[in-house]
Amino acid sequence: MTIAYDDHPDPEPEDLHRWTERGFTVAEARRWIDNGFLLGSAERWRGSGVYTPGDAYAWRTAGLSPYTVQPLLRAGMTPRDAVQWHELGYSHTEAAERHLAGERPRPRRWWRTLLGHRPRKSDTLTGEQSATMRALLRSGVPVATGRAYLDAGWRDAATAVPWARTGLDPAQAAVYHSIGFTPSEASPLAEAGHDGFELLRQWWDAGIPRTEVPAWAVAGFTPDDARHARDAGTTAEHAAVLRALSGQSAPKPPEERN
Repeated sequence: MTIAYDDHPDPEPEDLHRWTERGFTVAEARRWIDNGFLLGSAERWRGSGVYTPGDAYAWRTAGLSPYTVQPLLRAGMTPRDAVQWHELGYSHTEAAERHLAGERPRPRRWWRTLLGHRPRKSDTLTGEQSATMRALLRSGVPVATGRAYLDAGWRDAATAVPWARTGLDPAQAAVYHSIGFTPSEASPLAEAGHDGFELLRQWWDAGIPRTEVPAWAVAGFTPDDARHARDAGTTAEHAAVLRALSGQSAPKPPEERN
């Protein structure tokens, strides 16, 4: 059987050495070729956030391209979702918006078309946001979580990835991050039921400077314990030593934190 590669008139894909020169392993190249992709198309799919040929093939079959798939990926949709929404008369962009809002595919009522549509936010990501989203997806962060972090203002990939991988709500993560906790420190606190905003209030009410909170908290002090220890002459540096001994890194000065 002859495979039509990307509907290209030339049925022959590029030689494997061309693929390996562009960063593909031989195994990856063979899988893309077996699914009917030329090198340039495979690169475009990977650049859009679709990293396996099986997924790219499914999205292509659903009528998407590397240039149109990102809104659906950000909404956490599958190729099957795209087909279901499209068959019911929704554009891909509108389907992504409705899916992200929690709606299920259902027939469009004709009277809704008479009322028009409410304004939508732009589906276009900035270059920085796109790079961060790709980094989040490559690290295994679910699409919906990655989009939530972007919408919450997390722009720098190096900072967003470790926090998003904790699974914390992005607003909670932002609070823990602003106080000075690391992702590995904040995650168990959140799992234990601590709310970042309430934690911040408790420590501030106790008179503990924000930059000292992680050292005291990770070392096992309550806000009241830390206040009494400070009154007795124990410093945050001592608490930082206990923090380091607990397996966490010592707190960095504010200008050195991400």
